[in-house]
Amino acid sequence: MLLIVLVLYLCPVFQCQTEETELSEDVDFEEYTLSDMDPNAAPLRIPRQVKTLLTKETKPHIQELSVQTTIISRYAFTAVSCSMLNRHSAATRGVFQFHIPTAAYISNFTMIVGGRVFPSQVKAKEKKMKKEVGENNGKRNKNTPEQSEGEMEVFRMEVTIPGRNRAVFLLTYEELLQRRLGRYEHVTSVRPMQLVSRLSMGVTIVEHSRITYLEVLPLRNGKTPSSNGNGKADGKVGPPVSTVVKQNETFCKISFTPNIAQQAKIATNGMLGEFVVRYDVEREIGIGDIQVLDGHFVHYFAPKDLPVVSKNVVFVIDTSASMVGTKIRQTKEALFTILRELRPNDHFNYVTFSNRIRVWQPGKLVPVTPNNIRDAKKFIYMISPTGGTDINGGIQTGSALLSDYLSSKEESHHNSVSLIIFLTDGRPTVGVVQSPVIIGNTKAAVQEKFCLFTIGMGDDVDYRLLERMSLDNCGTMRRIPEDAAASVMLKGFYDEIGTPLLSDIRVEYSEDAVEYITQNLFTNYFNGSELVVAGKLTNRSSDSLHVQVTASNSERSIVLEKDVSIHEREQETERRLAEVEAGPNTNDYVERLWGYLSVKDGLKGRLRSQTSAERENYTQHATNLSLTYNFLTPLTQMIVEKPQVLADGTLAQTQKEAEATEAPPPAETSNQLSEDNNSLTPQSLHRNQPPKPISAVSKATSGVSKPAKKSVTLSKTSADGDPHFVVEVPLSKLTMCFNINGEPGHILRLVTDHKHSGVTVNGALIGAPAPAGSHKVQRTYFSTITIVANKPRRSYIEVTPQKVILDGRDRMILPSSSSISVETANLAVVIIANTNLTVTIQGTIQFVILFHHYKNPAPYQRDHLGFYIANSKGLSKYTHGLLGQFLYEDIGLTQLPGNFSMAAENSTQETLGKNITSYPALKVKDRTVTVIKKSRQIYSGKQTIDCWFAKNNAAKLIDGQYSDYVVSHLFDTGDWANGTNTH
Repeated sequence: MLLIVLVLYLCPVFQCQTEETELSEDVDFEEYTLSDMDPNAAPLRIPRQVKTLLTKETKPHIQELSVQTTIISRYAFTAVSCSMLNRHSAATRGVFQFHIPTAAYISNFTMIVGGRVFPSQVKAKEKKMKKEVGENNGKRNKNTPEQSEGEMEVFRMEVTIPGRNRAVFLLTYEELLQRRLGRYEHVTSVRPMQLVSRLSMGVTIVEHSRITYLEVLPLRNGKTPSSNGNGKADGKVGPPVSTVVKQNETFCKISFTPNIAQQAKIATNGMLGEFVVRYDVEREIGIGDIQVLDGHFVHYFAPKDLPVVSKNVVFVIDTSASMVGTKIRQTKEALFTILRELRPNDHFNYVTFSNRIRVWQPGKLVPVTPNNIRDAKKFIYMISPTGGTDINGGIQTGSALLSDYLSSKEESHHNSVSLIIFLTDGRPTVGVVQSPVIIGNTKAAVQEKFCLFTIGMGDDVDYRLLERMSLDNCGTMRRIPEDAAASVMLKGFYDEIGTPLLSDIRVEYSEDAVEYITQNLFTNYFNGSELVVAGKLTNRSSDSLHVQVTASNSERSIVLEKDVSIHEREQETERRLAEVEAGPNTNDYVERLWGYLSVKDGLKGRLRSQTSAERENYTQHATNLSLTYNFLTPLTQMIVEKPQVLADGTLAQTQKEAEATEAPPPAETSNQLSEDNNSLTPQSLHRNQPPKPISAVSKATSGVSKPAKKSVTLSKTSADGDPHFVVEVPLSKLTMCFNINGEPGHILRLVTDHKHSGVTVNGALIGAPAPAGSHKVQRTYFSTITIVANKPRRSYIEVTPQKVILDGRDRMILPSSSSISVETANLAVVIIANTNLTVTIQGTIQFVILFHHYKNPAPYQRDHLGFYIANSKGLSKYTHGLLGQFLYEDIGLTQLPGNFSMAAENSTQETLGKNITSYPALKVKDRTVTVIKKSRQIYSGKQTIDCWFAKNNAAKLIDGQYSDYVVSHLFDTGDWANGTNTH
């Protein structure tokens, strides 16, 4: 095995892209089935040029790329799944590469190669990193913009894929969307670098407030317009081809699923561009929107309809020789545009710097008048790049200019906002060139009187210096890529900070109610932005949270206050999540959002720290939080175990597999599900154990032995098919069965023992039309089953016919088409490809879920799941649910004397016309339920059993009625409302 430090290689755009072949409108098309890449793919009309590209491709083919994002109240969870197939007999190098936003944190990465799981582990960075020997060495360095693409970074992993085998790459990351110019923007990179058999992008937005604006932009690819698949430029079309949008007031689901022909029309090299979604929500008047969940809160503050605060702004512009050409032209274009948007009450000036410093209007800031605007245009027009780069001199001059102006006009500008906008394309080469000295000089010159906003253009910028300068002085830093439309980006950045509405904002809460709050003091609030504060609730018994916001605007100081009901806010948050079934990621979104912001604050504090002790304190705090939430940050590293491929092209065997092959396989019985001999052997993955020490090469075994056949013993207690319920009653040694005629969309409680063992199992129903001639109106099947295990710590598993989501200490998304074994502290999961899933909880409780897939389904068939209880040991006597209530119940079989009503109810073809004097019945607690003998098939029809069948939707057999078992959402762990099943 190879253990390596995960590479986040920030690769330049020109290195990642290959030359794109344009398709003319009159190309020849022909029917083409990608049988060698995807046997299930439907015939497509593929251009002959594209067919040639596909058939000549030597690198592994991406069969499927799925990028699914759930945005819950601005916090975005993104899960990427990429499946590669090596069609050749020889082992081949596969490269997984994906662009992620610079502001996002990776929270998990897992590889599945040849059916074996190769996980990652986030660890604290060592103070002195040794360079490791391996195929993919590198570092993630947020301060290396020359290797980033604007606000995106490139995650890259190489792995050797054995011949005629697959590799699956699973990547998840999280980010808080920032509001800019009145819009939230989510960007998904669609750059697989080849045409993909099944490509799907999905964005689900769940908000508490009404969504007032929603737009899906054309595909974006740098400054070059991308085709959306119809031959037109971006500016003339709407969303990309195949985009579907479904929306209501607070929820929307967007999908982008171009087939290969549609992809080829956009870009034959797979570099489709960026899929961009913009939206905004309705604002609450007053203190803003506060959301509460599981002991944490988040506060969104974005007031509107406020008067604009006047500003005093000094533009400090780099005019060194490197700015010559496109850079200075685009800078001038942006400055001309900004001039037209200055407001009458604003004051401004310009400073240019190279070898020498030049001030447009020495010793003052001038008001916005027609004459001053005219003269400023002349000054901008006459700017000519030459000489070196004196960054320190430019900042000192601009700061002195603004500081002197504010000192002389202190009273008249009490409610104005002052700022410097500093732009450069290089590193300091003249005057003071040491970054620490420049940072200290800048802080001393600014003296907390105004804010400094820095902009870097191109590849040769010390972005770390610019970021530190802006962070120390209440500003922000913005990057402009080398080949970007700089004038547009400069203008956009100015628009973000050009309309101040509030200054000196302080957000405070009840002292005894909260702790560990994130940044709550803000120098300015600009129109179209948003202030976000999160924290922990300390006094869980109190239902009231006092919130106070103080700030200044152009006219006066303002104070906003309100007492918020914590219970009501938490109920509203839970209700919103339940209504839309937002998914498992969102269950703890408020806590993870708090963790995300806390890490960001820690990194900023670390950067601003003045002493080594202060820096170490921030470092330790941010590192601990990063490890708690499994975030890959500048303070952590991700260790990845990589497979070793032998000379014959096969995977080297692990020690555990070698031991397993020596053990004799257990005997099979009629109640056992066997792993297919042809299935790949799953690799055991112990998530609670640390990985081996990093090494270049580990000792490999001499070959791969035949995998041992594995089996799982099942009981008959199950819910499968339409769904048909079967219960093997342990105490009575009898088997009974019943049907539940549920409604599509309902979620049924199958097992609940939340208070004791911590286990809950829920199943969601989907519908299908009934077969012709059936007495039923419709069929229902289980489309999703969730298993929640709350002890010793919360974990859950969400299962569909296509995938298994496991969320314990880490979050993993595993395809049902691969054989995989995963073990955590309290959960063990074994997937047998396309067959079944076995879940073991706390070592004893065991459930099996069958995958039912149809290649050519009839109208009444749907891919679905079957649920079986393999071992109930560990579930308490208080267990309930449609199946759980019978685990410890003593049910007896008796005979009832016959009468007309019973005869009518229990008549069958065999009993009609016969003189029946008694009928079978089950005694359940104090209830008597008439039953008839039936045969049922279980385990996908592999076994037939006899059971006592209760009619009428199991009336009287189950406690309560059907509606008592319908829960609000898949992760509902509420207790049985009518008490336990004990008596």
